[in-house]
Amino acid sequence: MSSDRAALKSAFLDANGLAGARREALAGDASTRLYERLHRPGKASLIFMDQPPSMESPPCPPAASNAERRALGYNARARLAAGRVEAFVACAGYLRGQGLSAPEIVAADPATGLAVLEDLGDDLYAALIAGGADEAPLYDAAVDALARLHQAEPPPVLEADGGRWPFLAFDDLALRTGGEMFLEWWPKFAGMDAFSPDAEAEWEALWAPIRERGVAGASVFCHRDYHAENLIWLPGRTGAARVGMLDFQDAVRAHPAWDFSMLLHDARRDVSPERAAASLDRYLTLRPDLDRETFLADFHGLGALNSMRILFIFARQVAYFERPRYRALLPRVWGHLNACLAAPELGPIRAWFDRNIPQDKRL
Repeated sequence: MSSDRAALKSAFLDANGLAGARREALAGDASTRLYERLHRPGKASLIFMDQPPSMESPPCPPAASNAERRALGYNARARLAAGRVEAFVACAGYLRGQGLSAPEIVAADPATGLAVLEDLGDDLYAALIAGGADEAPLYDAAVDALARLHQAEPPPVLEADGGRWPFLAFDDLALRTGGEMFLEWWPKFAGMDAFSPDAEAEWEALWAPIRERGVAGASVFCHRDYHAENLIWLPGRTGAARVGMLDFQDAVRAHPAWDFSMLLHDARRDVSPERAAASLDRYLTLRPDLDRETFLADFHGLGALNSMRILFIFARQVAYFERPRYRALLPRVWGHLNACLAAPELGPIRAWFDRNIPQDKRL
């Protein structure tokens, strides 16, 4: 971190009455954000978020064409928020407005990429379950929170606490980008020849109908990164509010099956088949307006697309960003992809993988 950035952060804390707080650096993730915990004598701790706007390619302008989005880069193509603090603030306010638990915003300066948030604690689902906690009530609550979130129709623009953010759809280009990036990055990572033009053309023909169903079903606020390392257990709250949510700034209007793929096709922990089935059953009971067979078919198709997207992300983390720890996660993600492709209707896509990616290259 530059001395200028450090001075800017200190000035922000000073301006918001937090200059005397003890600052504790927290472990980072694959993003460009940094977090610190602010300890205040006799008061609750807070979280200090640092996301320099210049660290990311720009987000998607609402009226941008596909060609313009491709020229702007990955964030615009995929409709990611590029880490913008105003997106986090606006999404947090929307979630709280639905009776769900997102951090309260204590202070924020989107122009500089700084914010101070309520500290929801350290009881991440992943840590609790790894420590022996029963996953059943945690996942039941996570499903209940999704059902609550998905029953409301999100507005075209989110506004809260001074944050204003266009709420865009997970459209065809955004869905297509993960697959295109997989085609580009997997051969580089696995030491394969590039896929042939014929293989790429067949790929597009196979995935287009799945993306079409994803676009047609894009009707709910989709957290987009809803998994055990972004959920915090808050047993002192009630109902769906017991699920504290983090890392939701990339939210889009999307098919409800996407959040379920993130929850049940978790790249960092195994969710048992029994728990996954119970979670889907619970959700569909809470959403009687949904057709079960249609939803499950979309869950398999979009789940396969999502798993493939994660494979690209992790391959790039290893090959380009030199973060080898992501290599250990790849077998689990391949397992999720194979489980989705076992659905009979996805047989042609399964056959494409068998013809074009040998088993010893599915690292």
